[in-house]
Amino acid sequence: MTLSVCLIVKDEEQVLERCLMCAALFADEIVVVDTGSSDNTVEIAKKFTDKVYFFKWSDDFSAARNFAFDKAECDLVMWLDADDVITDENCAKIARLKNNFDNYDMAILPYAAAFDNGEPTFVYDRERIFRRSGNYRFAGAVHEAVTPSGRILHADAVIYHKKLKGGEPLRNLRILQKQIAAGKPLDDRQKFYYGRELFFNKMYREAAAVLEDFLNGGGWVVNKIEACLNLYTAYSDIGDDKSAVNALLRSFTFAPPQSQACCILGGRFFDNGDLQSAIYWYNQALTAPNDAGAFINRDYSGFIPYMQLCVIYDRLGDIGRANDYNNAAGKIKPHNKSYLYNKKYFKNKLGLRGKIDD
Repeated sequence: MTLSVCLIVKDEEQVLERCLMCAALFADEIVVVDTGSSDNTVEIAKKFTDKVYFFKWSDDFSAARNFAFDKAECDLVMWLDADDVITDENCAKIARLKNNFDNYDMAILPYAAAFDNGEPTFVYDRERIFRRSGNYRFAGAVHEAVTPSGRILHADAVIYHKKLKGGEPLRNLRILQKQIAAGKPLDDRQKFYYGRELFFNKMYREAAAVLEDFLNGGGWVVNKIEACLNLYTAYSDIGDDKSAVNALLRSFTFAPPQSQACCILGGRFFDNGDLQSAIYWYNQALTAPNDAGAFINRDYSGFIPYMQLCVIYDRLGDIGRANDYNNAAGKIKPHNKSYLYNKKYFKNKLGLRGKIDD
C-alpha cells in the first residue's frame, strides 16, 4: 500500500527539515499545510514535496488536519507534527507496516514526548495511520484526535516528539474558552483537556471543578485515570488532602493501579514513617501493568521506585538490599547524579568493592 504523510505547520523552519527527512524514508507522498508562516517554513517544505497548501487559521486544529487529509491521495494517511523525529529503525518499521496493512483500518503507535539523556521517559499511544477510504476525521479544536474504530493494529514504531521552542502561552486555554463563550458545548474529551489546561496553568480550583464534572460523565478510561492524578495534585496544592486521596483512589475504579499512583501512595506512607507500607506500594509500582494506554511516565515504573526502595532499605539497615536497588536504578539511568552518589556511598559503607556493581 502507498502512504501519505500529512503535516500542518506554522513557523517551523527550525525543525521541519529534520522531520521531513525522516518522512521521506517511508512516505510515498508528503502533504504540508501551512497555516500562516512568516519564516522559511514553506520554502523548506517545497524541498520535499510539491503538495504544499495554505489554510486560513481558525483556532481549530482539527479543521486544519482534516484539510490536510483531504489533500492526500495514497491508500493510507499518516499525521506528523513538524517537531516529530523518527529514528532509522522506526522508519524501517513504518515502511514494513504499510506493506502489511491489508487486514487493518488504522494503526496506533507509541508517542514519546519527554526524554532523559535521550531515552524516552514519557510515552503514550496515539492513533497515527489510517486507511484513507475509511474517511477518518479529527475532532476537537485543540488536542485533536481521531476516535479509534475498525480493525486496529497496535505497532511498536515509536515517534519522538522533540520540541525546540515553546508554544504560544495560554493558546489552548484561550481557544477552549472562546468555544465556551460562543455557546458551543465541550464534549467529554474536550472537557478533560479544558480541565488539564486549567491545571497546567495552576488554576487548581477551576481545574478541579471541570475535572470532577468530567469524571461524572463519559469519556475514555485513559483520560479518567489521568484526571484522577491531576485532581490529586490540584487538591494537594490547595490544601484539601482528603479530596486528594479520594481522587487518587478513585483512579483504581477505572483500571488496575498504575505505577504513578502506586509511587504517590508509597511516598505518602514514607513521609508518615510507615516504611513497610511504602515498600509494598513501591513494589506494586514495579509490577503495575500500565497497559491501559494511559500517559505513562516510565520513571514511575522503574527508576523512581528503585531509588525509593534503596533509601528505605538503607534506613532499615539492610545495606545489601539497598545497594541492589540502587544498582537496578543505575541500569536504567547510569549517569544519574543520585545513583552515582549512592554508588560511592555504598562503596564506602560496605567497604568491599566486590559487593558493588561497577
